[in-house]
Amino acid sequence: MLEIADRLRPWLEDGRDFAVATVVAVDGSAPRGPGAALAVDRDGAVVGSVSGGCVEAEVYELCAQALLDGRTVRRRFGYSDEDAFAAGLTCGGVLDILIAPVPPAAPAVRAALAAAARREPVALARVVRGPEDLLGGALAVHADGSHEGRIGGRTELDRAAAAHARALLDTGRTGTVEISEDGSHCPGGLTLFVEAGVPPPRMIVFGAVDFATALVRAGAFLGYHVTVCDARPVFTTPERFPDADDVVVDWPHRYLRRTTTDERTVLCVLTHDIKFDVPLLETALRMPVAYIGAMGSRRTHEERDRRLREAGVTEDELARLHSPIGLDLGARTPEETALSIAAEIVAVRRGGTGAPLTGSRTPIHHDTAPGNG
Repeated sequence: MLEIADRLRPWLEDGRDFAVATVVAVDGSAPRGPGAALAVDRDGAVVGSVSGGCVEAEVYELCAQALLDGRTVRRRFGYSDEDAFAAGLTCGGVLDILIAPVPPAAPAVRAALAAAARREPVALARVVRGPEDLLGGALAVHADGSHEGRIGGRTELDRAAAAHARALLDTGRTGTVEISEDGSHCPGGLTLFVEAGVPPPRMIVFGAVDFATALVRAGAFLGYHVTVCDARPVFTTPERFPDADDVVVDWPHRYLRRTTTDERTVLCVLTHDIKFDVPLLETALRMPVAYIGAMGSRRTHEERDRRLREAGVTEDELARLHSPIGLDLGARTPEETALSIAAEIVAVRRGGTGAPLTGSRTPIHHDTAPGNG
């Protein structure tokens, strides 16, 4: 649900009633993962998606029904051999979807959506399996451990749920947690689905070159908070990079040492200039980030590797470097090159091979946990 917080914010501000369908579990191949959501208001307006089209119509009707009767329900949608184009998934997977009304007096959901729309870290924990009177019970849990809403009548249960939700929020993961109805942390009669809403991951593009302009657009399209950094002020201007969230004039290695990064951060080095690249990569390869790529010819790559080894970078650290950057698409233009870089970032993030799906037996949807949101 938190993924559509921006689109639900006007509904919140208008005080509208709406119902939200959220994917809470996936089995096999499916077009959307846990956390994907579709919302319907009392006027029939709809935002979001839970399946890319396969079961949207039936889920829409279930949301409309939830607005009428006020009940939270859980439904399973899967493939039907008899009629693959009925209310099922033609890709062969199974989706479990929670459909819940969100009235004005739903403090937890509304607090979580408001926090997510403000880009504040927040987790939304909801009961997706358990007694009917607890189904849909929700807590909004903030980074400092404070929480809003109630799951049941037990303070111990709310505390246990909040502790589990905060643990997932700390790691930026969305998932399920099993706890007991008495509030103990042992697996029991309740399943909580916890959505972790964290700020978008960062993409830092070093080098204010023409290729960077296209890559910034691609990064924004993929949902990254994009920063461009270069030591040359004449090239590093907001006018040249209107799609960037931040444009920074600084020596790349110095900026990287002082800025905030995490395990989801993507670093793209497009300077292909030894005086910038070596100190920057020496710093980057020792940081716990998701992806490090560097542009340059194979000769540039070999010279850069040699200098990095001389600077004390180990073979294990060098193995993290994607250089020359990008997948082999035969790219020529800045836009094509940006596409090849973006494709490699997605493949690394999702555990893909980069191989054509045609004629292959590799899975279409990989189980590797995303490094994003």
